[in-house]
Parts: sequence; structure tokens; C-alpha cells
Amino acid sequence: MPDPSNATIAAAFDELGDLYELDGAVVHRVVAYRNAAKAVRDAPMSIAALTREGKVTTLPGIGRTLEEKLRALLETGTIPAAEKLRAKFPPGLIDLTRLPGLGPKRARRLFDELNIDSLDALKTAAEGQRLRSVKGFGPKFEESVLEAFASGVAEKATPRVLLPRAIELADAIVSELERHPAAVRVEVAGGVRRLADSVKDLDIVASATDPAALAAALADIDLIESAGNSGPNAARARTHNGVSIDLRVVEPDQFGNLLQHFTGSKNHNMRLRERAVRKGLHVSEYGITDDATGETLRCETEEAVYERLGLPYIPPELREDRGELDPGFVIPELIVQEDLKGDLHMHTIASDGRNTAEEMARAALERGLEYIAITDHSATHGFGNDVSPDGLKRQIELVRGINDRLDGIEVLVGTETNILPDGAPDYDDELLQQLDWVVASVHTSFGISSAEMTKRVITAIEHPYIDCIGHLTGRKIESRKPYELDTDAIFAAAAKHGTMLEINSAPDRRDLSDVHARAAHAAGVTIIINTDAHGANTLSNSRWGIATARRAAFTKAAIANTQPWSTFGPLRKHARA
Repeated sequence: MPDPSNATIAAAFDELGDLYELDGAVVHRVVAYRNAAKAVRDAPMSIAALTREGKVTTLPGIGRTLEEKLRALLETGTIPAAEKLRAKFPPGLIDLTRLPGLGPKRARRLFDELNIDSLDALKTAAEGQRLRSVKGFGPKFEESVLEAFASGVAEKATPRVLLPRAIELADAIVSELERHPAAVRVEVAGGVRRLADSVKDLDIVASATDPAALAAALADIDLIESAGNSGPNAARARTHNGVSIDLRVVEPDQFGNLLQHFTGSKNHNMRLRERAVRKGLHVSEYGITDDATGETLRCETEEAVYERLGLPYIPPELREDRGELDPGFVIPELIVQEDLKGDLHMHTIASDGRNTAEEMARAALERGLEYIAITDHSATHGFGNDVSPDGLKRQIELVRGINDRLDGIEVLVGTETNILPDGAPDYDDELLQQLDWVVASVHTSFGISSAEMTKRVITAIEHPYIDCIGHLTGRKIESRKPYELDTDAIFAAAAKHGTMLEINSAPDRRDLSDVHARAAHAAGVTIIINTDAHGANTLSNSRWGIATARRAAFTKAAIANTQPWSTFGPLRKHARA
């Protein structure tokens, strides 16, 4: 029996966590299996191999108890505890938890009260308006269930990988291939190179003195679970954590053609080919062929590809067919990490952060920032560890003291206030007035209509002491859809009232998205990039906000907190009040 993949092991731990929660187990046991599943899924090496070597407990989140279950899985193909729990519940019950708003506890309630034991039974109950008879489930939940089925969310899809994890994995594989004696140049392409939010697989391109030998070498990398040839000088593989790899190798004088082709995007390349055809040229991964002469130009660099087509070099982040190939489009000098001067959204141990305010300030100073705002969660954030009004008053004194004694950086005292359902902040105006900066975000009551959510956010935008709206759409990439909003109306209101909108740099948020950020900027909104850091080590998350801004075609001038404190400070509502 072959060893199970990391993805299979992670799925087994996820299932066991769900089964324990269905069974009413204590929360720490459920969390332990969820954390273990994530650790296994993210691990680049074979968990089965680590288990056989007796080293699996070196992985964070895997202790002796889970090691025993792993050994049972390897030896028998199953986990005894899971077998016992499966016998207690219908097999379709866990499938219910794939739908938004239905965790194991709520699924168990539907099973106990309505005998709903499968996705089909849930759909039938929603269509018959029976879900609303259960306390805590109403007409809106029924609508969301039917919308989920209509959108296909109940169908299993290939999971996508967030950009940071994809880059980490791609860099490791590129580094291994670069060590091969035949390698000349190896690069990651595809959505990773375009800095997309997430990717479904990894595209790697290379040039080599012996292309076939380098393609074959992919199978020998420790990160790879399985590999095989997919054509001349090409290989496909799967990593231990389930990510597909597509490797193409050419001789050095074709590398530019290959890199351009596999960087994409599909729409960009289609437009590029259409443009080339009008010039009597055909573009492919192998070269640019002149129809009149039959000659094919092989390009060592991407710059040579675009030059032959009569175009300036287009940065990968802009290759999405959003006007970059239109006549007269001027390639902007895109914003870079070093342009940021401030970070106006971060958390400390006063709420759910991992470092003190002073530690965050010193870490920001070391990163070269000129100003920051400490913005711990407010009293109705809803997830515990919130700052009460009295706590915020103490925070004001604390941060003011840090600012007085710390040279080289301006430390603002602020808050991330929750936007209540009526659009009001959850601190009174007298307290907000004492702060230097207020970012307001929706953290509760997501399940309202688009019109209600839009009104809620616009009311917050109009508030005289709210400087900025955080993570506008509430999306969590690959795990939670954005809530419905009339973004055009919100952008117009933000521009009118001088309320900033942030690009939240948390890698699973990147909210505003590049599309929304571009539209907001066009509407006259002032945009900033914030990290939403919950620890000093995540201040580096600003790179993902920068990636989003680059995909929006932003220059340094488009982002307010690239300006020095002397210029940025007066832009705040608090400075104008």
C-alpha cells in the first residue's frame, strides 16, 4: 500500500476534527486536529516519511497522540477513532459543513431537529422553507443555501494556493533546479509571477544546455511526491502537499518566448496574438514567426518579444488585459516596497496581537517606517480580547508615552472600531475625538442585504472622526466571499467626505482587491496600504499590499502613505477636525 499524501493525511485530520465537533468534544481537541491538518497540508516534505523515521513530532502541532494516529493510518489505512465516530453519524453529514454558514455544530442541530443528513436533504429543506423553523436559522439563511447550490459551492473544487505559500514552494523548487549542471536559467511563471491572489498550480520555465535532463530532474526533488514526462523537454509533478507543477525547458535562445507565454495571463496573450496577426506575425512559446518570410525569431528575453511586437516591456503584474495593450497606454513606474513611509493598521497584546505597542513601534522603525498607528480592536469586535472604552483611555496614555520617548518615528494612538449595523462606530464621539487615527471595519452582522451593507458603510464614511475604512468587502481569499456592496456608491461617498480606503495587506485579504482599488482611485478616493499586522513579524505583509497596488497599475503617488509624515498627517480627518 503506497504512503498517503500530505493532502490525504490533512483531510483525515480535518474529518476527525469535524467528527469530534459533531460529537460535542471539548474545543481544544477540535482545534488540535484543525491545526494539525493545516500543518500537514502546508508541510513541504512527506509527512508519511517523517512518521516512519520517527521525526513527525518535530512538526509544530503534531504531538505523541497525533503521531499514534498517523502510524495507525500508515499501517491500516484508517484511524480507529474516526471509524468509531463515523459509525455514529450519517456519511453525508460532514458534507453539509462545506456550505457557508454551516459548521459542524449547526449541521448537528439541523440533523437533530430536521433529520437533515446530506446535501440533497439540505437543499430540499431549503426549497421547502423548513430551515427557518430551527432557532438560529431564518429566511436569509435559506436564501444563502440555495444561492450556494446555484453557484456550485457544494461541488468539490481543486483548492487554490495563496500567493505567499505558492511563492515559498516555487522558490524552493526553482532553487533545486538551478543546482542542476544543465540549468542555465530557471524562473517561476504563471499567476505567481503576476502576483495574483492565489493560484491553482505552479508554472516553472527554464533554459538548459540539456533540456531533457533538467526536465527529468524535477522528479528527484524531495518536495515532489510524484512526477512524469508531459512531452518533449517537459514534466508534470505533484508536491507532497498536493500542488501541481508544470515545468517546461527550452534552449537559452528561446527562454524569453517561453517565459512570456507561460506568464500569461490567458486574456493578455490572446490580445497579444490578435495584435501580432494584424502585423503579419504569429506568436507562440517557440518564437515569433513572420508570415511573409516564414522566419521565426527566437528571443532570449521577454523584452525582445515585446520589442518585436512594437510594444514597450509590460511588467507581469499588468498582464491581465485591462488596457495595457491599448494604443497610447503608458507603462507606469509601479510602486515598490521602499516607497511606503507609514502603516496605519496594526494590533498589539491589548487586543489580539502578539507584541506590545512599543515592540511594534520599534519593529516598524527598524523597517524604515516614519509613522504608524496602533489600532487595537474595539469593544464589539466579537472575537474576544477587545478594548473597552476604559481600556482605550489607558491605551491613549500608553501610546502617547511611547511616542514621546521613541525618536525617529511618529506613533499615533488609534483604534479599529467595529462598524455597527446602523453604521455608527462602537465608541462615542468624545472618545474618538481624543485619538489620532480611526480605521473602521465591519466585523459583525455580515448577513444583511447589499443595500443595507452599503448604507451601513456609507454612514461610517460620513462620520467626522473615521479616517479610513478597513478591508472594505470582508473577503477572505479562497475561504469567504466578499459581502455584497454597491462599490460605486461607496467610492463616491469616500471621495466626497475625504475618507480613505485601505488595501489590507493580510495575504488572505488583499482587500481592496486590485480591481476595486483601481476603480476607487479613478473615483478620486485616497488609498493607503496597511498591514493589519498582529505581530512584529507580520509587518512584512505590506509586500502583499504592494503586490495588489502594482496589479492596479499604481505609482508611488497613488498611495497616500508613501508620503512623509509632514504631508500625510494633514490628510487625516482628525487633523482637519
